Amino acid sequence: MTDITTFVQSVKLPVMPEAAYALVRTLHDDDAHVADVQAIIAKDPALTATLLRMANSALFGIPRSVDTLDHAVQVVGMSQIRARALGICISQVFQLPDTIDRLAFWRFSMVCAGYARVLAQHAGIDEQQAWLTAMMVRLGELVIALHSPDLIAGIEQLPRAPGERWKRERDRVGFDECQVTGEVARRWDFPSAVVQALAHCGDAHAALQTSRLCAVVHVAALWADHCAAPEASPSDLPAVAGDVLARLGLDTHALADRLPPPDTFTDLSALAA
Repeated sequence: MTDITTFVQSVKLPVMPEAAYALVRTLHDDDAHVADVQAIIAKDPALTATLLRMANSALFGIPRSVDTLDHAVQVVGMSQIRARALGICISQVFQLPDTIDRLAFWRFSMVCAGYARVLAQHAGIDEQQAWLTAMMVRLGELVIALHSPDLIAGIEQLPRAPGERWKRERDRVGFDECQVTGEVARRWDFPSAVVQALAHCGDAHAALQTSRLCAVVHVAALWADHCAAPEASPSDLPAVAGDVLARLGLDTHALADRLPPPDTFTDLSALAA
């Protein structure tokens, strides 16, 4: 069977803009300053405009208008601005095939990222790293679509239980989207913690063995999948991911009572434009 490196090498990946590569480099630098991140973003007027539009959206609920990048960084924070900027760059370079619903795809990505951030708060890990990692989970499916477009309809077919997409991908391709995204993130030089979390978050046991970040992203992705169903309820959380949450030391029932609705995270004005 083809290994993951060969599989990804066989596909022409999109080229990330220079701003994205520069922002990724700051992820490796614990001493990166606000001014460094701000200067990288400011060199890309389109990215700056999109970030300002996002900062003024209902997503952040900022009470007054944000009209400069400096102001956005002040009120939102450098880490979140950096994560959102990378999310925008990634969303804009990937073209979705007709077999994947574009808005549903990015809605899942935003809901997954939003819940990962909420879970990260309770798990005591970096919220913005969790947001960025979770936002990237499904990118591997786009690579699978580039490699084997005829498989996507079967992978996406409904009904589909939470996590079943990963099983279908492994059965049909030999890898799930998480493993593929992990390899893409490695090639794009994302930090090893992000690469490993992505590569293993499609399997509960592997996720728990890898890191708390990986386990959080695993749960967030399952829950984002579950939330797509009209009848989904927060009370379903113990059944969907209770075992993993318990291993993280989190009170599943108490957490379910505090989970915001998925629409909280789904302003797609920037990422799906």
